[in-house]
Amino acid sequence: MRRMNGTTAPTLEHLVRSRADLLLNGWTDRRIANAIRGGAFHQIRRGWFIAADERKALWEEEKHRVHVIAVARDSRGPGVMSHSSAAVLWRLPLWGMRLTRVHMTTDAPHRISSSPDVHRHVAALGPDDVNVIDGIRCTSLARTVFDLIRVVPVEAAVAVADAAERQMAARGWEWDLDAVTSWRGGMQERLDAAPSARGIRQARWVSDFADGRAQLPGESVSRLQLFRLGFEPPELQVPVDGPGGSRYFVDFGLKGIRVFGEFDGQGKYRDEALRSGKPLEQVLLEEKRREDWIRGTTQWRFARWEAPHIQTARALESRLASFGIAAP
Repeated sequence: MRRMNGTTAPTLEHLVRSRADLLLNGWTDRRIANAIRGGAFHQIRRGWFIAADERKALWEEEKHRVHVIAVARDSRGPGVMSHSSAAVLWRLPLWGMRLTRVHMTTDAPHRISSSPDVHRHVAALGPDDVNVIDGIRCTSLARTVFDLIRVVPVEAAVAVADAAERQMAARGWEWDLDAVTSWRGGMQERLDAAPSARGIRQARWVSDFADGRAQLPGESVSRLQLFRLGFEPPELQVPVDGPGGSRYFVDFGLKGIRVFGEFDGQGKYRDEALRSGKPLEQVLLEEKRREDWIRGTTQWRFARWEAPHIQTARALESRLASFGIAAP
């Protein structure tokens, strides 16, 4: 279940239980209240619940998607999910963001919800601005990116923009340049049509900086911190010929100083699904053999870092210094 992809959507939908559903299945209000007090149930919002152990297994974005599902089932107005709440439906990462409220947009100031857990936005929505995902109306991918990259911290904005471009252009290990061109052109048109919108200067910069070849939000933020430190733009997903005709891909290549870099997300080690069922010891051994091969065949240095090392540019600078790599 701990995976940000479309396979989890039906599962999440079934995890969200309403009071009415529970009562139909033999529960009582007293039993529900006791389950909440005892920690067996988590109350998503009034009248909507999820088992606490099931919620604990979710990524933060998935927890918010559960919240979105509950609000969508409660909502009767014309609003659509937007901003971060549309982003989780589109399976976009939300790096470092606190996801406490569901965001909805309507093109008229109609009442969407009286609950404090819903933030209502009023904005014009064109016919191409609305999609339906998992049965829930939300802003389109392009509109969601446009809304977010103007207002969220730049680290989160870059991660969102990279991930959206990747959705549009990635074809396995192939890269659809025509799709990239079309996506970027459409985003540029949106930005040009809103010259005085809040946060438009940041949005323009993020849109120019975006590169969908980044596979993880940590790679996106790493690239941003490398830029802030003055490094040359790195090559992304650099291919290196491996043994027996195989091929390895390295997250970052700093060609001018002959350094490879990799962001190590904890998921590929801790999450059994991401390890494809392999024991942790086997994954670590294979990773060491891969790195040794890359070092030996290219004679390039190799640096690794994790999420704590990219919280700031200075944190990454310190981490790189431990490998003997100095920022420009």
